[in-house]
Formats: sequence, C-alpha cells, structure tokens
Amino acid sequence: MIHQILKDRPTKVFLSITAFFVANALIAECIGGKIFSLEKVFGLSPSNFTIFGEKGLSFNLTCGVLLWPLEFILTDIVNEYYGPKAVRRISYTAVILISYAFIMFYTAMSAPPAAFWIGSQAANGVPNMQSAFGGIFGQGMWIILGSLTAFVVSQLVDVTVFHRIKRATGEKHIWLRATGSTLVSQLVDSFIVLFIAFKIGNGWSWQLVLAICLMNYAYKFTMAIILTPVIYLLEKWIERYVGHDTATKMKRAAMGKKDDEMMNIPAAG
Repeated sequence: MIHQILKDRPTKVFLSITAFFVANALIAECIGGKIFSLEKVFGLSPSNFTIFGEKGLSFNLTCGVLLWPLEFILTDIVNEYYGPKAVRRISYTAVILISYAFIMFYTAMSAPPAAFWIGSQAANGVPNMQSAFGGIFGQGMWIILGSLTAFVVSQLVDVTVFHRIKRATGEKHIWLRATGSTLVSQLVDSFIVLFIAFKIGNGWSWQLVLAICLMNYAYKFTMAIILTPVIYLLEKWIERYVGHDTATKMKRAAMGKKDDEMMNIPAAG
C-alpha cells in the first residue's frame, strides 16, 4: 500500500506541501524573536509617523513576517485542490509540532550548561552562551500563545473566506479568492497575536495595539498583492505534474462535488 501512496502524484504533492508548510511555520516562529527595520532594508530613514496618537512609529517588524505570507499562499493552494478538511489537517499538524518544538526548546534551556561552554564565545562578543541561548529560544509564553492562537484562527478564517468567494466565482479568478481570503485572514492574524501577546500579556494600550496592528497589516497586505503571481505558478506546476484532468477532479472534490470516486487520491481527512 505504501508503494501505491508514494506513486500517487496528488498524494506526493500534498505530502510535499505539508512538509514545507510545517517547516516554514516552525522556522518563522524560531526567527520571530529578531526585529528588523524595513526602512533600513531599502536604505531609508525610519518613518517616525503617528497613528492613533502613538508617535515615533516606524516599520520595525519581526523576521517571522518574512515567511508567514508563504503559509497563506500554501493554504490557498491546499484549499483549491484538497479542500477545507486538508487545510485544517495541515494547520493542526503545524500547531502540534510547533508546540512540541517549543517544549524541546525549554527543555534544552533548562538543561545545566557545561562550564566551558558558557564562556566559549566570549572572544566573539558573547560573554554568556547560556543567556544568549535562552534569549534566542526563550520567547515569552504570551507571545507563543498569541502566535499559535492567531495562526489557527486566521487559517480557519482563510478557509471560510476562500470557499465563499470560490462558490461565487466558480473556477475563475483564483487571484480574487486567494488574495481576498489572505487579506482578511492576515488582518485577523495581526490583531489576535498582538491582542493576546501584548494587550493581555504586557498591558499595552488599545491605541498602541491598533497602531502596531495596522503597521504589520500594511506590510502583509502589500506582500499578499506582490506574491499573487506565485499562486498561478504553483497552480500551473501542479496541473502539469498531476495532469489537467486529475487537477480538475481535485478542484471539484475540494468544493464538495461528488467526483471523489473519479480521483486516484486518498481522502484528505
């Protein structure tokens, strides 16, 4: 049976997307502790603008946002070809494995360090490797909770909006349902993570939460538009790889149309 699964092209596509989806999400969580200046990337000075009365704001973003837009693109592709149940499956898988990874991070942080290792990088400007290790991997619990909650909720919102648009537009205008669902879900994602991690967890004012939310969303909004062609590239690659007829049947099954018996793929759930 395993040989049949590994030979089935739609199954191999799903497994490949799932592996990249989970790995990409985990990497985004791991690098999310670094904040970078978007303006400086382009050689510009910090913006220093004001939103909701909060002054001196600029586009200082977590490195995690470099990868999260890819998650929503992959969500839309899975939605298009495998349906909502498959999206929920890979989303829950990602959350479980990210949670497991953070448990292992905290276990590693709590392990007693070897004496020689603590000062082993002092010559390179890192006087205490134990503190550095904890600073990199030890995100606060509120940030972890906010990030995982936002991820799950935004994924479910993305699925819902995507299929509502698809029911209205049919097979045409994949850019509309992909970009439209991403724009809505990214707004939800941006707000929830900031609300849980910083409003509840750190007592930020509503003005500051909303101001930072708008800045993060402005970046995600822009990236969703810029990355729209990637949706078409992935769609064309899948149709070439599995064949046009199989791809059409996959899309119909994803919409709940009774073509499952015509498809040579196992049920996503």
